[in-house]
Amino acid sequence: MANINLYFPKVLAFEGGFINDPGDHGHETNMGITLNTWKCIGNDKNRDGIIDGQDIKMLTRDDVLMVLRRGFWDKWQADLINNQSIAEQLVDWTWSSGKWGIIWPQRLLGIKADGIVGNYTLASVNSASPAEFHAKVQNARVLFTQEICRRDPSQEKFLKGWLNRIHSFKFQ
Repeated sequence: MANINLYFPKVLAFEGGFINDPGDHGHETNMGITLNTWKCIGNDKNRDGIIDGQDIKMLTRDDVLMVLRRGFWDKWQADLINNQSIAEQLVDWTWSSGKWGIIWPQRLLGIKADGIVGNYTLASVNSASPAEFHAKVQNARVLFTQEICRRDPSQEKFLKGWLNRIHSFKFQ
């Protein structure tokens, strides 16, 4: 079964510290956690009455792990995925692209693409040929990011980093 503690260092390797790049749709972000995501958590870290970029600057690794587990790993029920490589590729897509990281893999599996990971989705993931499914997901992620850039050329400056990240998830 997959283990979040094996995946977490990979997230941190690609997610830097605080940034607020005007071209990044995530806006204020720290270690991959956007302000919008943190607002959903509802934690005013500096207790000033508002959740803003100052709170994002204060995020710790423990905060990131909590968000990763609650918002992404558990959404995929990744503890129940048999192959670590597949779990990481799936969760990472969701981490990077939200619901599309569930919907697209469901499409690849030929099952109802509802963005909800239930028993049927898990069974389909675990019964797929692991190496073949991993490759399909990886290729679909590449196409997905290329499509983002085609629709919004301002995002092309992020494409190389996105592709490096996607290709860093090797099948084992």
